[in-house]
Amino acid sequence: MNNFTFYNPTRIIFGKGTETRVGIETAKYSKRVLLVYGGGSIRKSGLYDKVTASLKEHGILFMELSGVVPNPRVSLVREGIRLCRENKLDFILAVGGGSVIDTAKGIAIGVPYQGDVWDFYDGKAQIKESLPVGVILTIPAAGSESSTSSVLTNEDGWYKKGTGSDLMRPKFAILNPELTYTLPPYQTACGAADIMAHVMERYFTNTQDVDFTDRLCEATLKTIIANVPLAIAEPDNYAARAEVMWAGTIAHNDLLGTGRDQDWASHKIEHELSAIYDVAHGAGLAVVFPAWMKYVYKHNIQRFVQFAVRVWDVDQDFANPERTALAGIERLKEFFRRIGLPVTLEELGVRDDRYEEMADKCTMGDTFEIGGLVKLKKKDVIEIYKLARA
Repeated sequence: MNNFTFYNPTRIIFGKGTETRVGIETAKYSKRVLLVYGGGSIRKSGLYDKVTASLKEHGILFMELSGVVPNPRVSLVREGIRLCRENKLDFILAVGGGSVIDTAKGIAIGVPYQGDVWDFYDGKAQIKESLPVGVILTIPAAGSESSTSSVLTNEDGWYKKGTGSDLMRPKFAILNPELTYTLPPYQTACGAADIMAHVMERYFTNTQDVDFTDRLCEATLKTIIANVPLAIAEPDNYAARAEVMWAGTIAHNDLLGTGRDQDWASHKIEHELSAIYDVAHGAGLAVVFPAWMKYVYKHNIQRFVQFAVRVWDVDQDFANPERTALAGIERLKEFFRRIGLPVTLEELGVRDDRYEEMADKCTMGDTFEIGGLVKLKKKDVIEIYKLARA
């Protein structure tokens, strides 16, 4: 196990009706707020009225920024920065899923910065200051409600990149599983794939003697495997929704990565898909992750055997570990299929004439190797896209 420092100050407020506490929590930090959300879903569900009533009750002045889309755009972040500066707003409240939260975080780090906010995502600047952020989560998936990271898409060239800092962790995150009842099955499934990917990026490691966090990772994966089909079949099943929502937070709050090296190649490979083709991030991960596994599993076959046996209950073939490892990968793909996700690039409508372009962007012109378990170059990324083709 590696040395580590674990720090997560986000206050989690979990359970039924907790969204009505948003005014109390926000008032601890500010009376001048930018409310960030997506489209009309929070209005149709009545959540918007509850949130704004709570803010007004506690004397909080707020302005609104709506229109956040999946694979959120840096252009809207720039608009939010302008609104905050011109109106002296000093707290960002995100009501939505990962795209909304990532947008809010981008605004929060952009307001005090004198340059362009994309500098942080492009690696040209370090985050030294951030406005405080609060969250009401409506989509369990990205884990951004208590993570250090934000991912945005730049329409100029269609680059999708992330940045991170402890300064970006939200001050509080309100998690009411009831708010997820109206999620369409496909969105629920995409969220599940995102959650599982966050766990697996940490699970597949070269670090030895990390059995405790291995077990935590495996438990989180098995929780998703058991509860997501139930949540899809019974959308208002509070118990299933609660398990998924809390698992999504734990998957990306850094606990599962303590003391171990991590990978993150699959996320980088997928970012190029969703940047260019605007596919749902979780759907892209459902395609990329099994292909990545098939490409690298021989590097550490025992870890893939452990994944197959402990997570998917594959009967271990002691005489043929490769057969066991491949069976685990296939069961992951079968699970994604069962919950209604694509598992090939063909299903996503991705053409092979852009593999090289995506691999080039992913590896910064083949000058940068991605991944922790196995270092991947441009040619490796192209081969993974080929494996994911059909």
